Amino acid sequence: MSKSKSAENKEEKNNKPEVKKQDKNSKKEAPQKDPQEKRDEEAHKDKRIEETGQMTLEGKEGKKDVHLITIIGEIEGHDILGSTSKATKYEHILPQLAAIEDNEDIGGVLILLNTMGGDVEAGLAIAEMIASLSKPTVSLVLGGSHSIGVPIAVSTDYSFIVPTGTMVIHPVRMNGMVIGVPQTFDYFMQIQNRITGFVCEHCNIEKERLEELMMETKMLTKDVGSILVGKETVDEGIINEVGGIKEAMAHLHDLMDDN
Repeated sequence: MSKSKSAENKEEKNNKPEVKKQDKNSKKEAPQKDPQEKRDEEAHKDKRIEETGQMTLEGKEGKKDVHLITIIGEIEGHDILGSTSKATKYEHILPQLAAIEDNEDIGGVLILLNTMGGDVEAGLAIAEMIASLSKPTVSLVLGGSHSIGVPIAVSTDYSFIVPTGTMVIHPVRMNGMVIGVPQTFDYFMQIQNRITGFVCEHCNIEKERLEELMMETKMLTKDVGSILVGKETVDEGIINEVGGIKEAMAHLHDLMDDN
């Protein structure tokens, strides 16, 4: 007797090789990188750190990357500093901050500071760029963040300082020829108001108290000004918390998760 069509179809279906469905949740194994490719990547990272003081820390377990920027030495303005001076060049920092804002793979920015200050215009430009980023930002003051380094330190969403870190707060100073007319001092006051206005807007210190610290005469800071160490900056409302790289990185990842 001939088999019915339904029986034939059933038998044919049973004889077909079983195709295993791929689990959607299973992760594809990342292709192994060639040893030479790894060495080239490491060499590129080292060169970037040496030239710009920056690097991107790759995110783990599905998290986005963290971009690391260091503000070290003197903040260089329009005049090039000597070859023996360590300097942070604003023409390196500003384009990188713009690239960070436009890069979807970067979820946060960590700023490490050990600076003596420098050019007011360049320092304020960097601070304004950091403050206007949509990505979470955290700063960590290490050796010190003096003078125009103060606005940069407070420009982030949250700030840390190590226990031995220092911040020098003083009035605007100028090198070179100064014209001894009232308009010069008015210009100095205008610059100082820009700095104090930015600082007070991005931290918890009152303008009157900040100006008191600027005009302090009992400390050895060239002429007038104040030196604050570690917890003193927190007590004054300038920095949010005393901590190190562990605390700064943990807080940045918390901000990235919330974001």
